[in-house]
Amino acid sequence: MSETNVLTIEYAPEVLWAMQQAPDEFEAQARFLLAVKLYEIGRLSTGLAARLAGVPRVTFMFLLGQYGLSPFGEAADELEGDLDNARRASHRQ
Repeated sequence: MSETNVLTIEYAPEVLWAMQQAPDEFEAQARFLLAVKLYEIGRLSTGLAARLAGVPRVTFMFLLGQYGLSPFGEAADELEGDLDNARRASHRQ
């Protein structure tokens, strides 16, 4: 088994009240959002970000869309534009 590290973040009870979440829900969401942000700024791959988030890689890649991110390194709207261009090009032939 590989070695793991632990990150501890203190937060006030008011955070849970503001988020309307139980501690375990908030902590899981915070862990996931940290992984998303580190992926977004290019510090982690989808695989490592998924491990940090505690979810399978495929799940992480799917959930990136909820944050307007693409697992393919481009913004979702750029990929849509590429897809539209490819469809137009295929209809011309």
